[in-house]
Amino acid sequence: MTSSVFEPIADLSIRAETGEVRRASAWIEQACRERGVPKEASGRLDVCLNETLANIFAHGGEAALLAPIALHLEVNHDKSANEAIVTVSDSGAAFDPLAVSPAARPKMLAEAAPGGHGLMMIRSSADSLSYRYLEGRNQLSFGVRWCGGDDG
Repeated sequence: MTSSVFEPIADLSIRAETGEVRRASAWIEQACRERGVPKEASGRLDVCLNETLANIFAHGGEAALLAPIALHLEVNHDKSANEAIVTVSDSGAAFDPLAVSPAARPKMLAEAAPGGHGLMMIRSSADSLSYRYLEGRNQLSFGVRWCGGDDG
């Protein structure tokens, strides 16, 4: 039997406005610190959160911009591995980012195009990703793992 400790869950609801991204970042930093998530891990969650919100604002359509975006954090402390998972729920057009093939990396700077790198950043920052569309809402979850104690 493994010994796991689940920290209290943290939730935040934000408006679908770019000005709310800063508030969401401050929330994830504080909520992670209060739950013993190391700075490096909470930083990776923040990258994923920022990129996810940017994609919702840019591609979610009018429905995404009219309804609040729900943010949910769960933290699991276990002897073998620790994990923090953020779920972002929005009412935008259904979109499964896991179904999108990773873009090929350009071989030369001249081949690089602006934009389209958010999913790549999420995939490279998260240790786990899951998606579901439930009751008219996208629910994207991304998690990060770390071992042992925390750094801060």
